[in-house]
Amino acid sequence: MSEPSVLLEVADGVALVTLNRPPVNALNRAMRRELVAIFDAISERDDVRCAVLTGAGSVFCAGADLKDRPNAEVAGDFLEHNRVTRETGNAIKECAKPVIAAVNGTALGAGMGLAAACDILYASSNATFGMPEINVGLAGGASMLKTLLGRSTMRRMFFTGQRLTAQEMLQRNVVEEVLAPEALLPKAMEMAREIASKAPLAVIYAKRAANMVDLMPQRDAYRFEQEFTMALAKTEDAKEARMAFLEKRAPVFKGR
Repeated sequence: MSEPSVLLEVADGVALVTLNRPPVNALNRAMRRELVAIFDAISERDDVRCAVLTGAGSVFCAGADLKDRPNAEVAGDFLEHNRVTRETGNAIKECAKPVIAAVNGTALGAGMGLAAACDILYASSNATFGMPEINVGLAGGASMLKTLLGRSTMRRMFFTGQRLTAQEMLQRNVVEEVLAPEALLPKAMEMAREIASKAPLAVIYAKRAANMVDLMPQRDAYRFEQEFTMALAKTEDAKEARMAFLEKRAPVFKGR
């Protein structure tokens, strides 16, 4: 039996999701469906409070598998392909738990889209990022680039297929830190465990708020967040956090 194209390990409240389709973790439809199913499960699992997404080997994800293009002669095939392509990123972005990208090498096209869907990004020193669709006569990914980069850089990459190094992404405040390849995953897991140590309901509401405030005017966004704060203030975990602070001890959260 062949190994899954996406691996999942869970420990200490952290889900490690590993793209596992050698040699370059190129995304085909079956792999995309696996990713959607895994992140949907993470959203609902009580034993997961944060997730880390990385790639097996030395490549994070080289993008879409060009051998798995939709058949224009089959009615509906393009629409089905486009739907599962959209939902791959949406499953990560809309995941109820924060997702950290540990970009351990090349992230191109759909691979860069996966990273862009994550909440926090770390990169290895040998990582590169790009949207090379223009080089194969296609155009796609501007909506992902826009979430990470300024107007001029976004358009330059989109129109030319040029890539940025991890250091260039750091200079643009896109990634949190550039690390040696062997230090990348430990750093991402360390951050994930810190997030997992927080009150579970608060983290879920924080992820929801972070997604929503991207879309709202500041006045409306702050009102939206205040509603969450009011709801959270009534939870057992919020009371426990306050008591733990006053008693100078570590809180014990129950997720309610």
